[in-house]
Amino acid sequence: MKKDINIPEIKDVFMAVVKEYNDEFQCEDWNIYLVNDKEEDLEMAIIVSKGYDEDKMIETSVMRKTINKLPAKSFAKVELIQPDLFKLTNFFNTTFFIGNTMYDKKYVFEKNTIKEGALRVIKQLNKEGIIAK
Repeated sequence: MKKDINIPEIKDVFMAVVKEYNDEFQCEDWNIYLVNDKEEDLEMAIIVSKGYDEDKMIETSVMRKTINKLPAKSFAKVELIQPDLFKLTNFFNTTFFIGNTMYDKKYVFEKNTIKEGALRVIKQLNKEGIIAK
């Protein structure tokens, strides 16, 4: 029965963490973004995130975010991530629709991979950040 379920591969949609200046609080923040580099809009995007370290048996609270519509070739800020969480593996389960087809993918930032030295320009955001695996 499982073999009959078609789960389409996701291309041109990704999660990124970006370090950017916060004018209001005059400090550097790390923010998570959902990027839609497709030619189609994403509808009813649901992102569920959590951080964990299995070795130390540490878990964060589960966070949920809904984006009703993410237009083609655009992005949306999902959440602020505190630097204390970089020592954990952080995952973002993302589910969305394009037309009548549902897509689902788990994006992962492995522990200790979010750091200054890993920042690269993300052209879709025109900012420096790190793309999740």
